[in-house]
Amino acid sequence: MTRRPACPSPGRLLRSALLLLGLAAPAAAQQGGSPGSGEGEMAIFPGIARELRALQEDGWLIHGQATFVLQGHPRFRSPYQGPGSLKPEASAANTFSSDLIIGRRLWHGAEAVVDVSVTRGFGLSNSTGIAAFPNNEAFRLGSSEPTIFVPRAFFRQTIGLSADTVEGEDDPLRFDGALPRERLTLTIGKMSVWDIFDRNSYSHDARTQFLNWALVGSGAVDYAADARGWTIGAAAEWEDGTWGLRAGAFQVSRRVNGLFLDPSITRAWQVLGEVDRFTRIGDRPGAVRVIAGLSRTRQSSWGELLDPVSPVDFELNPRAYRTKAMLALNLEQEIADDLGAFARLSWNDGRTQNWMFTEMDRAVSGGLSLKGGRWGRKEDTVGLGTNIGWASAGRRQYLSSGGIGFITGDGALRGGPEYAIEAFYDAAVAPGVNLALDVQQVFNPAYNRDRGPVTLFALRARVAF
Repeated sequence: MTRRPACPSPGRLLRSALLLLGLAAPAAAQQGGSPGSGEGEMAIFPGIARELRALQEDGWLIHGQATFVLQGHPRFRSPYQGPGSLKPEASAANTFSSDLIIGRRLWHGAEAVVDVSVTRGFGLSNSTGIAAFPNNEAFRLGSSEPTIFVPRAFFRQTIGLSADTVEGEDDPLRFDGALPRERLTLTIGKMSVWDIFDRNSYSHDARTQFLNWALVGSGAVDYAADARGWTIGAAAEWEDGTWGLRAGAFQVSRRVNGLFLDPSITRAWQVLGEVDRFTRIGDRPGAVRVIAGLSRTRQSSWGELLDPVSPVDFELNPRAYRTKAMLALNLEQEIADDLGAFARLSWNDGRTQNWMFTEMDRAVSGGLSLKGGRWGRKEDTVGLGTNIGWASAGRRQYLSSGGIGFITGDGALRGGPEYAIEAFYDAAVAPGVNLALDVQQVFNPAYNRDRGPVTLFALRARVAF
């Protein structure tokens, strides 16, 4: 008989609520960010850390974090511009996102997780003008006032298939503790596709690692999401420590980069599959991940968009649903103590619009991540990464003819690949408190050799528990 987790006493819950009251408002965990809060006596608030551990023992999970990003650029070369351009004048913008994650163990291996979020702010030029946009904390749907919503609400069942265990993942969406080495995990509800797919130890979390969209995930895979980055779906994962298999089906946006998901789930959908091979070179861990996807949305073909006789609204194809095939290769490898390397290659068939993530049809990215143990700052991180993105022939023709997408569109185009380079230093100034300096250089923004290069500077501040 499975023992249900004991409920904490009303006094403990009340005491914990009061302790957390001062921190709950700025908490955040969008896109699967790590809490990194510090534990026990090393935490800023040891009493809160002890209460959170005690609550986990009673079957309750509470994590949170808040992230603020200030980003700007000086004036750059821009002989012309259009509605989809990064504005050439010196500019700055900021984003703030915060959430509180609450989980509850239901029975053995089962848990329900809810994430309540408050966000505010805009990306530079309302998050347009660069396909590899430089701030993954920025939405196309920004706001000047705080906005509250629920980005995650899902049920997860983990089924152990082996008696032996492995160390649990450092994941704010999971309870602490060991996991069965071989296991099957089923997840259903509202989530980010990136909670499950395209993960990478060195380049997947804009709150602790790289900020650039194309360094957080594979740039040419049009991942299912609404305008804020969330979707509804179901996924199954199997892994045994050497291999991993993941598959999922998700709702897609009703309109291009729209806030509402398409309710016609038999006609509009995305399916994703991933095969993982966890490797070791010597005693250094690594992973190879192959991701394949197929989306069906109301996206238009480039021929329809360029048809002068019966033009199609870029935001909604009234004629039919179209499919898009996508592939990605995701690599990570520890090279030395505290030093790791990563790379991604991604592709889509380029026959139709991108609908949800960003406007990129081929991409290659890679870089290095170094922890600060070599200079006595083991919790600090230095990162250097780059992405090269290409537009398909149809996209180039559309942009050259004056077309405007949801991320790109200068009204004209002298085409070329878009290059983005990013470097950051993230410093742990106290347990659960980090400050980072970030600089990016983008050449041929939005695939246009007539514009840029543009240099972007950012300050990131983060608090987590």
